[in-house]
Amino acid sequence: MPGRSRCARLLAVLVLLVAAGTALPAAADVRGTVRFPADFLWGVSTSGFQSEGSFPDSNWTRYVERKAGEVEDPYRDSVDFRHRYPGDIELARGLGVSVFRTSVEWARLEPRRGHRDPGAIAYYDDLVRRIRAAGMRPMLTLDHWVYPGWVADQGAWDDPRTQEDWLRHARFVVNRYKDMDVLWVTFNEASSYIYRELTHRPLDLGQVLTMQKALVKTHRAAYDMIHRIDPDAMVSSNIAYGTLLNGLFDAALFNEVTDKLDFLGVDYYYGANLENITAAHALTGELWKIDPAPEGLYYVLKQYHLRVPDLPLFIVENGMPTDNGKPRPDGYTRSDHLHDHVYWIQRAMAEGVPVMGYNYWSLTDNYEWGSYRPRFGLYTVDVLTDPSLTRRPTDAVPTYRSLIARRGVPSGYVPVRKPGWCSIGDPLGSCFGRPATPPAS
Repeated sequence: MPGRSRCARLLAVLVLLVAAGTALPAAADVRGTVRFPADFLWGVSTSGFQSEGSFPDSNWTRYVERKAGEVEDPYRDSVDFRHRYPGDIELARGLGVSVFRTSVEWARLEPRRGHRDPGAIAYYDDLVRRIRAAGMRPMLTLDHWVYPGWVADQGAWDDPRTQEDWLRHARFVVNRYKDMDVLWVTFNEASSYIYRELTHRPLDLGQVLTMQKALVKTHRAAYDMIHRIDPDAMVSSNIAYGTLLNGLFDAALFNEVTDKLDFLGVDYYYGANLENITAAHALTGELWKIDPAPEGLYYVLKQYHLRVPDLPLFIVENGMPTDNGKPRPDGYTRSDHLHDHVYWIQRAMAEGVPVMGYNYWSLTDNYEWGSYRPRFGLYTVDVLTDPSLTRRPTDAVPTYRSLIARRGVPSGYVPVRKPGWCSIGDPLGSCFGRPATPPAS
């Protein structure tokens, strides 16, 4: 009978899917990995607006002020990185990292059109100098979603002048730090940049398309400009991995600039699979309610390597938020999260994915675009309750230090978070296949 036939076919499919579910990436032990090479770039990430404090007029200071009744927390002086950066650089050095990522803020350097603030120049000069003196490479982001108030007044990315103004600013920064072995990032997460402007300015569809085209054009011009000034530098624009929306996210910039990248910067926070769709909490801002899917990073790295096989990959941001620093109800710790993600990076590298670096987001807690509640820091800071802004180490500090020293997870490591079935990052590979397990290194 047709009904029975359909049921039989459905049952056969379910049996196949259940069987495929047992053929997930083996989370057995470290034999499926390789040690990180000695020249692997371990790092930490942060950004100017989110951490500096004492911030001048900008689109984001205006958004926070205008939405005072809607944002959860006032900006205040964030974690005051602007005045505490020497100590924070020492914290990074103590981890053993070789890369320190931050942003050089246009709003701080050029608070009025054509006027560069000497104090801001001196601050960034000393910041970059100290990063280098601590044995780390600067990874400098030229645009982490923030632009000067006067740019907002002229229409931001709606106005074609902004592209030239941005490139003029970028040219100044690149010329100033061209001899500092900088890893350059043009735009941080273009898809998220557009989304934030869409929700905060706000933008209509025409403005969204105008901004997207402007970012693509400006990145392409910036890539060529940077290579003229700093020929041996590596340039990228890090992408935000967006699970079900990833195709849309990549259309923001990545799809149009693959020929203007020297490495692919990947930001991975959340994956999803058919056993875990908690990434939906990102839509409500309750980031701490998301159950991490560390194995998703493995699939993301594999997929992007297939798409751009000639480019090395760099995990520019990866981290886990907690709710105001409180332990997660499921007992999963920041240390567990770090161990698990490093394990899956090693698995990808063992299978030929050329990963050149990894940055933890972030060195300290900071202002998460309207709230201090999501805590991402290796060092936690109670901005709202601790006037001293003391940096307190989390359990991930000794873990990261050990991972760097040992060049990966210890022998016999078994991921705390078991891989879920059928990852959105690679449905075909994770639902019906299994990555080969290489011999022990």
